[in-house]
Amino acid sequence: MSNDRSNEGPQELVQRFGQVIERRDHMTAVSGVANAQTPTADNINTRKASCNCGKLTATTKGPAPERRSLCFCKNCQMRTGSAFSIQARYPRSQVTIEGKSTAWKFPISGAKPVAYRSCDSEGVTYHFCPECGSNVYYVFDDLPDIVGIKVGAFTDPTFPPPNISGFEEYRFPWTMNVAAPFRCRGTS
Repeated sequence: MSNDRSNEGPQELVQRFGQVIERRDHMTAVSGVANAQTPTADNINTRKASCNCGKLTATTKGPAPERRSLCFCKNCQMRTGSAFSIQARYPRSQVTIEGKSTAWKFPISGAKPVAYRSCDSEGVTYHFCPECGSNVYYVFDDLPDIVGIKVGAFTDPTFPPPNISGFEEYRFPWTMNVAAPFRCRGTS
């Protein structure tokens, strides 16, 4: 069996975790991926996301988040310095924030509107550690009871995979096959 994934597109990435069940404008949702469940003693997890220096944390307690997204929008690319961003959304009641943050709001008030669509076009406030600059969490203007947390801030390889992909028209062509050229052990 070959592991060659050189012809995969954004949908194939999420299809490895389940079948596409919904396609809307710029988002692809999939089934077959573990989604959030009704909280029971068996499915309550506590996870801690942190900035690089550890001074800003977001601790979650509850079932796996229902929405875990892989976003290729230009703003996610620019904000993360990567080709995409992966985040999970939690009910605010399941999140405890500790430490100081520096807030940055998009879109920028009074600035010329951007010429492209992005996941944060409707308004969002990102929270960064004022010491190391890591973006740990964010809140959408129109969803104040939801906290989005950057999945990489959890540094948890058991975190559930994305179950939705968005803004695929902005993705770098090679993003669906990032491991194909070679694999490094312990270095980047």
